[in-house]
Amino acid sequence: MITVEEAERRVMEQVPQLPHMRCTPAEANGCYLFSDVIAPYDHPLFDMSAVDGYAFAMVDGVKEWSVVGEVAAGEVFTHMLSAGQCVRIFTGAMVPNGADTVVMQEHVERTGDRIVHRDGKLVRGGNVRRRAEQIPQGAVVLRKGERLSAAAIGLCASVGVRSVKVIPGCRVCVIVTGGEFNEGEALRPGKIFGSNAEMLEVAVPQVGGAVRTTHVVDDRELLEEALREGFANADVVISTGGASVGDHDLVRAAIEAIGGVVHFHGVKQKPGKPLLFATVGGKPFFGLPGNPRAVMVLFHAYVAPFLRAVQGAAHPFSGRDQLPLTHAVELHADRAEFRAARVHGGKVTLLADEGSHMLRSLVEADALAYFPAHVRNWQVGDLVDVQLLLR
Repeated sequence: MITVEEAERRVMEQVPQLPHMRCTPAEANGCYLFSDVIAPYDHPLFDMSAVDGYAFAMVDGVKEWSVVGEVAAGEVFTHMLSAGQCVRIFTGAMVPNGADTVVMQEHVERTGDRIVHRDGKLVRGGNVRRRAEQIPQGAVVLRKGERLSAAAIGLCASVGVRSVKVIPGCRVCVIVTGGEFNEGEALRPGKIFGSNAEMLEVAVPQVGGAVRTTHVVDDRELLEEALREGFANADVVISTGGASVGDHDLVRAAIEAIGGVVHFHGVKQKPGKPLLFATVGGKPFFGLPGNPRAVMVLFHAYVAPFLRAVQGAAHPFSGRDQLPLTHAVELHADRAEFRAARVHGGKVTLLADEGSHMLRSLVEADALAYFPAHVRNWQVGDLVDVQLLLR
């Protein structure tokens, strides 16, 4: 068996390069940028008022101004202002030529077409958003590998970016193996309710993948057929169950039979020890065990970062941190452990330690705490590696 750290390294060495596409920022929501986004225009496009008020040139000795016009957002005041002249101006409107300052209307006393103001803190340039003060034309708006969120899409729109290059969400095939799952409404003797397909069908799209699921009983030929079909139609294939070394654990043999290269099989960790990682024709394969808790731990620890990397994420291991424990922890196994935890006030509290088939504490958890195999005793305040969970 290899260590968690070695498993991570080998997995990330096999990240394939998927083709990119050009589309509008809105169409690319949730995707990662294939290249830097460059501003085609300044932002702001011109000097504009940050408030409703009056625009004028601040000149020594001038204490009173005559109002010679008005300008609203989207309009242009075409005349040059002289010293002692001002215009009524509204938020977002272009500051007229000859003006360099805006006073808020709350600080102004107006009599007819004359104003004075009582803003003792006002300085030249006050309440004016300067042209290009946020982003000048030609500057990098967003970096390669950043994910397009609502705010990022809004930023693109605000500087006039109409298209971006992204790697679209990868196609994921999930193969659930085993004949123990109940089908239909009536519960049959010896059968159980399956959960792995349902969990992965939700978890994969959360990191940008499009998922298709199939079920296969413990039959070598049927499994090989399902694997071939999965690799033919997906970028990444994941199986659950059949990854250990029992008589009904057929996944490794099936992968090797269709020409797969096994990069590792078995990680010194709890839960998820039987993890299998391989490539078939250069396409990645994760063979996860059948226990639901192990499936979710392995998904967060390995599969989710890998799927982000496939899509071009600059930081595929996002959500990782080091936080102090609220209590002492003594571990007894000789393997690294991933434990369900809650984060509150910047500190970590472990939840109940459950078997690899149990999900209750993962439902309550918002993080996984990682304990490497070489440290078995932890004290209050010790920093532990934490992976924040997708919610």
